[in-house]
Amino acid sequence: QVRMVESGGGSVQAGGTLRLSCTASGSAFGTYAVGWFRQAPGKEREGVAAIDRDGAIIYADSVKGRFTISKDNAKNTLYLQMNSLTPEDTAIYYCAADTRRLGTGASLFVPLYDTWGQGTQVTVSS
Repeated sequence: QVRMVESGGGSVQAGGTLRLSCTASGSAFGTYAVGWFRQAPGKEREGVAAIDRDGAIIYADSVKGRFTISKDNAKNTLYLQMNSLTPEDTAIYYCAADTRRLGTGASLFVPLYDTWGQGTQVTVSS
């Protein structure tokens, strides 16, 4: 069973940057579509960015031009570089993997993802 562990969250001021990492167990990391999601207090979990096994990427409109998703299959690690952070980015950030499909096609549709990390808190103050 795949396990995913996030790190890199924290507290920053508006305009600051953070880099999240997510390390997955197992040897099949490169075959999955993986993504970053977030959930703010009182809101539903939403997709932030995703990347499929071939490197196709999709971003939520709210983070385009500010966030960059990448992965290193050799290290079983997914990254999210977050620049120009705003208080609206405050949330718990989760990485997730879609291990049930073929891994092609990046999607921000939460129900497609079956394996989740425990989450890491990102707090942006104004």
